[in-house]
Amino acid sequence: MLYIKSFHIIFVASWFAGLFYLPRIFVNLAQVEPGSHAEETRLLLMARKLMRFTTLLMIPAMVLGLVLWLYYGIGLGPGNGWMHAKLTIVLLALGYHHMCGRLLRKFEAHANTRGHVWYRWFNEVPVALLTIAVILVVVKPF
Repeated sequence: MLYIKSFHIIFVASWFAGLFYLPRIFVNLAQVEPGSHAEETRLLLMARKLMRFTTLLMIPAMVLGLVLWLYYGIGLGPGNGWMHAKLTIVLLALGYHHMCGRLLRKFEAHANTRGHVWYRWFNEVPVALLTIAVILVVVKPF
């Protein structure tokens, strides 16, 4: 079980590294000057590759988490309210990941309507999600 838990943590950390950096690329894309096609093309390529890689990291993180939860029973039973809260955070992280994909498609279609400041704030969401998830797992406050 400790190997599964270790790989789960590694894949979650890697997935979140992508979620930390992808919106930063969006900040740069939102600041591209009109007519800077080479810069926009380069940033879109980076964003596409990072989105694909981040998605590939998310899948084993989810599978291993489900194995720990459902097979090994981590967080099951009474007195494990922290797990319900953590699963809510996981659902929010999945939604954030999905929203990153939608925003990337908007950039690709030249349909972005948000400015770089909005993306700077959007970039802070995964930091909050990961912080809360780690506190819930380590402290188990309820």
